[in-house]
Amino acid sequence: MRFFAQYRVPLLSTSLVIGLAAIAAFGQRANQPATSQSPVERGKYLVTIMDCHGCHTPFKNGQPDMTRMLSGHPQDMKISAAPPTPAGWGMVVAETNTAWSGPWGVSFTSNLTPDPTGIAAWTEETFVNAIRKGKHMGAAVNRDILPPMPWASYANLTDSDIKAIFAYLRTIPKIPNRVPSPLPPANRTR
Repeated sequence: MRFFAQYRVPLLSTSLVIGLAAIAAFGQRANQPATSQSPVERGKYLVTIMDCHGCHTPFKNGQPDMTRMLSGHPQDMKISAAPPTPAGWGMVVAETNTAWSGPWGVSFTSNLTPDPTGIAAWTEETFVNAIRKGKHMGAAVNRDILPPMPWASYANLTDSDIKAIFAYLRTIPKIPNRVPSPLPPANRTR
């Protein structure tokens, strides 16, 4: 027992240093882009873990409808005005999870497929600027990207990660779907 008492502090200190070093090393690796993945593989991984399907893929029966993968708000689902928001509620969401109504009006999730009605005309630079600046099509003169798109959080991604997402989106099936423009706010009840 005396042996353990004699070495308890050095063992504890050594264990603590090794543990902290392991945590620091893991943290560094977690923040570095994966080098063994191609940009397309990395982009697919990021689209999955960032849950892009949660908003950009229309829901059917409570699940993303992968036959309409990342095609945005369905053009055949007409919404003509922002619904009133019940008192105490900040937003209302369509059953497809692709239309969101709040104090900003109604926003519709974009078609991210490489179809002409989606991002076919976008360049990598346009995509990076849109994510970094929170402006539609990345141009300062364009409207803001509206909620619920968490562009301010995504702006912290590395350039290589944003470019990897774009590279992946260029490989997914084209789905013709012209998403409507946002609607202005309705008279809100409070």
